[in-house]
Amino acid sequence: MSDSLFRARVRAALADETLHVALGRATAQLQARRATAFASLQDPAAVRARARAGKLAALRTLDLQLEEFERRLVANGITVHWARDAEEACATIVAIATSRGCRRAVKGKSMASEEIELNAALEAAGVEVVESDLGEYVVQLDRDRPSHIILPILHRTREQVGRIFERELGVDWTPDPAALARIARERLRERFLAADLGITGANFGVVETGTLCIVSNEGNVRMSSSLPRVHVALLGIDKLVPTQDDLDAALQVLARSATGQQSTVYVSLVNGPRRRADATPPEEGPDEVHVVLLDHGRTRTLAGETAEMLACIRCGACLNACPVFQQVGGHAYGSIYPGPMGSVLTPTMRGLADHAELPQASSLCGACKEACPVGIDLPRLLLALRRATVAEQPIAPTLRLALRAWAFVMARPRLLRLLRRVARVVAPHLARRGWLRRAPGLLSGWTAHRDLPLPAAQSFDEWWATRR
Repeated sequence: MSDSLFRARVRAALADETLHVALGRATAQLQARRATAFASLQDPAAVRARARAGKLAALRTLDLQLEEFERRLVANGITVHWARDAEEACATIVAIATSRGCRRAVKGKSMASEEIELNAALEAAGVEVVESDLGEYVVQLDRDRPSHIILPILHRTREQVGRIFERELGVDWTPDPAALARIARERLRERFLAADLGITGANFGVVETGTLCIVSNEGNVRMSSSLPRVHVALLGIDKLVPTQDDLDAALQVLARSATGQQSTVYVSLVNGPRRRADATPPEEGPDEVHVVLLDHGRTRTLAGETAEMLACIRCGACLNACPVFQQVGGHAYGSIYPGPMGSVLTPTMRGLADHAELPQASSLCGACKEACPVGIDLPRLLLALRRATVAEQPIAPTLRLALRAWAFVMARPRLLRLLRRVARVVAPHLARRGWLRRAPGLLSGWTAHRDLPLPAAQSFDEWWATRR
């Protein structure tokens, strides 16, 4: 990805009025719901602190936590696989599918599987894959990509979804959400019953018990993990929490931050394959459960200045609060992880050289830090990546000269006051109705998209002098 491609995507997003309407409605609604949901907690700050402490505790001794997690999983009858990168993860899951003769897979919503492009690998091996989350199902039908980690079709209107169903499923067009959900339910039920491989992610892995915790609102994840005879769970090595108490705190903030619910509708705890003596009826549950623990750049992130980012619980609250995301949506970022969290995760996991523009896609207003349920200091991490970018990629000569000139003036108060007086005299002659529509030099980048107000008649330090 290059800066020019990023700018092209941003321009396209800014010109998409339908996208702006969808983003405005969804993000405002989600933020309002989040505030109401957190108000239902007796001590929200304490719960958030507990959730943060659990995640950070797992990261501090991640190597030991992973070893213990593996021991617990194996004791529960689960087969554990390790994957250093996307290629190894895809090869492992393809090998599981082909060695068991699996030809039809249903997949629960999993950002890790999107990250490694698992669907393409399975289909190349002759395994049919169907997304079972409604939003992901629409994205798959439309050969598109998710635009939000919680709401994959945030960028689509219900009318557009109706056209996708009409084109891909051969049904009559309807914009009615209930009718669209019914159509998807009928089609997906057939897939669930025919599938011999179920693939899911996992929101958390509990080290203490070797438990996979998977949450959803549609029940599709529970169907994907229990109906097929083989269940494969793919999760990043950063998804661990040490104890069940830590899981409790994390679940309390996850749903409230993601969708404004006190709890998701389905919270599934997977402790292994079915045990014939305990199953009621005995045919329910998979014969095999496999866990693929994915690195794919996470250890590199853990070793760097942005290690705190691995505490992210993938709730999407920072996206909804971010003024940049609210204007351009997820596709503009060119990554499966958009918004502030993606602007840190993608460069650290995939390399800063190819994603240096993402840390710049922030106003540093701090709304993301305030929204984060585990208190990740996203502005600090974004600034750290900006510093690293400057160190790796020298600043353009014109910008370097401009910054030196700015520093020179700001360090000399008399010169600054003189230039302000000059600006007050000159600027009104360049303005229209009190606003500068076109500014010279580097400021032209600003006025290409917004107007500049005229300099104030009295500066702050001048006003302060009169107060004193």
